[in-house]
Amino acid sequence: MLAASFPTMSTSDDRRAALLLLGLALVGLVVRMVLAGPQPPGAVAYRPSSAARPEQDSVAARAARLARPLAPGERIDVDRASVEELTRLPRIGPGLANRIVSDRDAYGPFGSLAALDRVPGVGPVLLEAVVRHVTFSGRPTQKLSPVTAPLLSLNRASVDELTSLPGIGATRAEAIVAYRHRAGPFRNVDDLENVPGIGSKTVERLRKRVKIP
Repeated sequence: MLAASFPTMSTSDDRRAALLLLGLALVGLVVRMVLAGPQPPGAVAYRPSSAARPEQDSVAARAARLARPLAPGERIDVDRASVEELTRLPRIGPGLANRIVSDRDAYGPFGSLAALDRVPGVGPVLLEAVVRHVTFSGRPTQKLSPVTAPLLSLNRASVDELTSLPGIGATRAEAIVAYRHRAGPFRNVDDLENVPGIGSKTVERLRKRVKIP
């Protein structure tokens, strides 16, 4: 009696194992169909590569170029450099780099460090920071120089107009207007030295660019 019961138990266990394997196979098939979507018979499922897309690579490469420090002795040609190259210079961000390129396109190459000062936002502190890292391959075009622009009235110019002056960024322009409101109209150009952040060197650069009336 005992010997006869062994085959029955073995057959029952085999059936359970077979049903379990069949169930697992069906579950696996359903999961594959859900993840891969409906596929025709024999089709090979496509799995996107984990590698970065070209546009992502481009952004990453650009960020790497912007963050790349200047090598010892390396100099940037301001008369030819792109916006990305200019941002590698000390104290020059993307906004100022764009203004430098725009000024160069409008008025021609700078040709010297002194001429770079014509760009709004460039001042003596920045010039001192970049002097060892820049070079100039072009020749300035005098007839296109913004120095020939009409004189700007210190007592009437707005903040935006004042930022067009060499060495005067938004902060200094706002300080000029605030001083004008607080102390009254400027009596002469030298009064600019009373404005916080403006020294005698800046005043000398502005002397031929501004007027009092």
